[in-house]
This record gives sequence, C-alpha cells and structure tokens, in this order.
Amino acid sequence: MPRYITFFSYTAEAAKAMIEHPSDRGAASKAVVESLGGMQEAFYWMQGKHDGLVISNLPDGVAAAAFAAAAFAAAVGSTGAVVGLETHQIYDHDERTAIVQRAKTASGSYKPPTA
Repeated sequence: MPRYITFFSYTAEAAKAMIEHPSDRGAASKAVVESLGGMQEAFYWMQGKHDGLVISNLPDGVAAAAFAAAAFAAAVGSTGAVVGLETHQIYDHDERTAIVQRAKTASGSYKPPTA
C-alpha cells in the first residue's frame, strides 16, 4: 500500500482549545485513516512551518486526498482548526530504485522540441 506524509497546522484558536481541553488528536487522525482502508504509522507534533505530521499507508492517491479533505472539512465544519494541509507520497529504498530505473528508460525516449 502506498505511504503518504501529511503535514498540518492548527490555528491559534485550536491550540488554545487543545490546551484547555486536551484530547488524543492522534487517535482522531487514526480513525479517519482507518475509515479510508488505511493504517496510520505515526502521528507527530513538530516545530517549524507545520505543527505536526501523519504518516499513513493508504490504498491510493484518492484515499490520501480524501484524508486531507476529511480533516479539512471536519475542522472547517466545527472550529476551523486545521490549516496548511500538505500531503506527499513517500517512497522507501526499493521504490526509489524502481523510480530511477524507470526514469532511465523514459529519458531515452524523450525527444526535445529542438531535436
């Protein structure tokens, strides 16, 4: 199953609410991932541009987009808590090797417009 990383951030209002009423946001994320037929590998808080990230295995890119859309829709529908969602498919070493091999084959078939 493809692996995805989703970065997210919270609004100031959401951060305040989480301090006042702590809850397991990782469990909330896991429920959404599992509802899409996937498995959540990790849920981390972080410093920097984003407040956290989720690493998940999902059936396909449509499921990954649905995860982000569900998180955004739930947040907007309730508190507008989640902003800055960004999802990327990530690849392990074996997948990276396959990518490079295919790129080598494909690059030989490319004809630039000036050729």
